[in-house]
Amino acid sequence: MSRFDELKAIAKTYQDLAAENYARVRQLAEEVRSGFCDYLDASDGVCVQLVPPVGNFEPKPYGDQAFSVPPRGFRPLGPISFGLAVRVTGGTDWIRITTQCQKIGDRFVLDIQGGESFTLALPLAEEDSTRLFDYLFNHLKNWFQEKIDHYEAGEYGTREIGFDISREDTVADV
Repeated sequence: MSRFDELKAIAKTYQDLAAENYARVRQLAEEVRSGFCDYLDASDGVCVQLVPPVGNFEPKPYGDQAFSVPPRGFRPLGPISFGLAVRVTGGTDWIRITTQCQKIGDRFVLDIQGGESFTLALPLAEEDSTRLFDYLFNHLKNWFQEKIDHYEAGEYGTREIGFDISREDTVADV
């Protein structure tokens, strides 16, 4: 085997693992999206979408574009980010929670930007999903409450990084 053939063989193994990693993170993201929407129990339609982790977003299904790595081609083997857009009004106002997911052994670590980390298995176990969904719900509530408290105290003029909020007709970074 030539050195080039050896290099191609190891690059193929790398890409096979990157494809497996992408598929597993995508499965976890879909389970979190549908499970959190069920957890919120919105009676008026879809309340959670997978969206890109950065940049402007609309509350729509993005498919492969919701992830920080492409679904095909030469992909990096490492953590993958995605956004969870959560509808926060009866209308068209959505907020994005950015997450990063990485495989550690047979489990995944889901890091919530500005929040906690969760170790999860596939498929999501009921105990893991309840703990995660309770946390996501309280994370959102606490973000709003903190902004309300700052406003009421007259201390709301900061430049901290926070959530991104989207409306179907406009997009605002918060």
